[in-house]
Parts: sequence; structure tokens; C-alpha cells
Amino acid sequence: MSYFPMFMDMNDQKVLVVGGGAIATEKLEKLTDFTKEITVIAKEVSPEAQQLIKDHCLTMYQRLYRRGDIQGYDIVIVATDTVDLHKEIYEEARPYRILVNSVDNTDYCDFIFPSYVQKGDLTIAFSTGGASPAFAKKIRQHFEKIIPDSVDAFLLKMKELRQTMPKGKERMAYFEKLVEAFFDKHFK
Repeated sequence: MSYFPMFMDMNDQKVLVVGGGAIATEKLEKLTDFTKEITVIAKEVSPEAQQLIKDHCLTMYQRLYRRGDIQGYDIVIVATDTVDLHKEIYEEARPYRILVNSVDNTDYCDFIFPSYVQKGDLTIAFSTGGASPAFAKKIRQHFEKIIPDSVDAFLLKMKELRQTMPKGKERMAYFEKLVEAFFDKHFK
């Protein structure tokens, strides 16, 4: 069965990342686009991960994971090479209904990370359900090239108009006209 695509407000979500290598760094890069409420637990931390932790004022515990470390978190990302640890953390999280992502191990995942394009308020996600991350990456790169940078300013204008114009058929028709004009200009 496929994964359900869902966009989530991460502002009040506390995230724990277990691991500090290249894959953990990749997950941190994505997560910091949406929240800064991130704690990292890892015995070894790559220079790139250390820089992200520093740049985004994340919390860091340089040590091995201990049972109970997941307490108080809403989401846990397990990015280690130890499959037994992935399973252990996933099973520990079940009674607490904490969402878990075990990198490269969908058996111990409640969700997966999609490949995505983000330009301001526009976020478009691509997923193959774990079948081919390479394909998801390639299709993301394709769409990244064709979506104009001006989309952010356009969406900001639309947001402002939504707050000032009364709801109704006239507003909907006006917005559809603006969107058509934007598409005609930028997507040929």
C-alpha cells in the first residue's frame, strides 16, 4: 500500500534525530526547512551535521542512544547503520504513538521523507513509496527547474488578497483569473 501524502505544521513538534553521519545530515537539512525544535543524539557527528546544529541552534548530545531518550518527542528519525537499533526504537515508540522514520528501513517506519521542491510557501513533494529514491530525486530536479522563482511573490500576493477580499463566487473567479494569467506567463 502507498504512503498517504500529508503536509504537517512542524512548529510545535519536537523532533529527535538519532545518528550524526551523512544520512542524518541529509535529514537535518530537510527538517530545518520546517522546524528548529530538533535534538540530535549521536556518538560521532560529521562536520556537516555539526555545522547544521550550530547554524540552527539545535540541541546536541554526543553519546549513544539510551532507552527512554524518545520520551517527550513527537517524531523520531533513526539514521544509523544499526538495524537492531532501528527496530528497538520503533518498538519502544509504539505505546507512545511517536512517529518514527527509520532511514532505509521501511519495516520500521510510520512515514518516509519525500523528495520535495520548496519555493516560499509552495512545497511540492514526490514519493515512490520507497521503491526508488533516485526516481523521486530526478523528478524533483525536473520540477525544480520549471517552477519560476517568482512563484513566492505571486503566492504572497494571493495570501494578502485572501485576507482582504470577501469570500464568494466573485473572489473565486478573480483568483482563478490571476492564477491562469500566472500560468500563461510562466508555464508554456
